[in-house]
Amino acid sequence: MTGYGIASFDSGSTKYTVEVKSLNSKFLELSLRLPKIFAEKEFQLRNDCSKLIERGKVNLSINTEQVSQSVKAAGIDKDLLKHYYNQLKSVSEELGEPTGNLLQLALGLPEVVKYEEDTISEDEWKAVEKTFQQAMAAFQDFRSQEGNVIELEIKGRINTILKNLDLVELEDPKRVPLVRERLNTFLAEAASREAIDQNRFEQELIYYIDKLDITEEKVRLKAHCEYFIETLKNADANGKKLGFISQEIGREINTLGSKANDANIQKLVVGMKEELEKIKEQLLNVL
Repeated sequence: MTGYGIASFDSGSTKYTVEVKSLNSKFLELSLRLPKIFAEKEFQLRNDCSKLIERGKVNLSINTEQVSQSVKAAGIDKDLLKHYYNQLKSVSEELGEPTGNLLQLALGLPEVVKYEEDTISEDEWKAVEKTFQQAMAAFQDFRSQEGNVIELEIKGRINTILKNLDLVELEDPKRVPLVRERLNTFLAEAASREAIDQNRFEQELIYYIDKLDITEEKVRLKAHCEYFIETLKNADANGKKLGFISQEIGREINTLGSKANDANIQKLVVGMKEELEKIKEQLLNVL
């Protein structure tokens, strides 16, 4: 399911921004983009995300922005600087080279100038953790609002399927007389060529009509739709379960269409299939 959440915290010298974004995925795919100072916190953040997010392609980023313009001072290893300088001076004198820029050269050698590494205090980290929780709460709220919209749409489409099923109920009683009429017309045209056993005809007609009976499919389809809506109301994550129920709904709709042998019912079945396909697309967004 798609989602988005963002929150910020200003420590006075640094502004921290936590952003969480997600796209649809069957599993939890977590990607973190963190500043170096949070490298040791990555495992903790991954663990927290896994507890709060069930699935989705999730991107978590923490950005830092220096609010204060002060520059951290660099430290100089004086003993190492002297050691390099004396060595450079000795070599220069041996080679007869000028010694005017030896100090500058010595300052550029490894480990002479040391810059203080960025670190984060425990109090700041606690504040960043709180910001992370705020961003995650906004992320979950975004998902919840989207879920409410999806729920209304899915319910509407299930109700459309049920309305079409009611129309099938109205069309169903008309089928048997039409089937009987078509067979009688065919037999009347063929009577001049072949004698017809009326008893045998009635037996075959009953058998044929029994094969076209869709009573069980109608009952099961209605039951599956009602179970779908009932499951949709459940507060637990039921995306996969709803997917399984939609498969059962699809089976009944397909069987209904294949057995109906009626143009009007076929049109209604096509409408049901269209609604079901749209439901399945939306179920990819449901946890």
